[in-house]
Amino acid sequence: MKALWKGSISFGLVNIPVRLYSGTSPHRIDLDMIRQKDQCPIQYVRVCKKDGKEVPWEEIAKGYRKENGDYVVLDKDDFKKASPEKTQTIDIFEFIKEEEIPSKYLEKPYIIEPAKEAKKVYALLREALKKSEKVGLCKFIMRTTEHLGILKVEDNVILLIQIRFNDELRDPGDAKIPSNIKITKKELDMALSIIDQLTDKFEPEKYKDTYKAELIKMIKKKATAKSGAKEPAPRKRRKTAAAKDDLLEQLKASLAAIKN
Repeated sequence: MKALWKGSISFGLVNIPVRLYSGTSPHRIDLDMIRQKDQCPIQYVRVCKKDGKEVPWEEIAKGYRKENGDYVVLDKDDFKKASPEKTQTIDIFEFIKEEEIPSKYLEKPYIIEPAKEAKKVYALLREALKKSEKVGLCKFIMRTTEHLGILKVEDNVILLIQIRFNDELRDPGDAKIPSNIKITKKELDMALSIIDQLTDKFEPEKYKDTYKAELIKMIKKKATAKSGAKEPAPRKRRKTAAAKDDLLEQLKASLAAIKN
């Protein structure tokens, strides 16, 4: 694995040099944009909106647009000056119970590995977190952006779970959520029966990215197929009940399909 970030964890007056690794491996398939008629690859270029000329990377800067249309130009030193002491620090400022954090705040996991000289103090923090049954609430800066996170122990490893700031979450009240809907006892009992039938223990290794597997399978098939060969028609999906159908009948049919 390649380290995304190097710095230290600030734990009281203790400093723990660490490396940060991504805790996920996205299921992306690299696909190029091409012109369909001749399979010519598409190239994106950075063009000035005023004169239409391409701009090389070394001439590009980041700027904040003011109301009058002018820009305040920022460079690397400006970003460093915004938080010089904490740029390379995961700063624990509070300890809390993990169950106090609603799942909507959880965002992205990272694996924390100690530097060679920090193994003992890393182990100390790990055991203290386990013993206290708490997580460390922290702030850190990555790619010029400040993030909120928690440090927790899982499988004998300290993980950094990036969490969202409260003002990043949208108010669910802005959505049109139905209320005062009458649900009959029969409908509720049938829905609960479906839940009971589909209830199982969470075992993440059981769940696979079937879309990626099918897409790769289709790509290999097309790559070896003879030119001009006709693709077989896709299988028809099972017909689902229309919205106007009786809800109770849909629930009964759902339960029968599960049992079969």
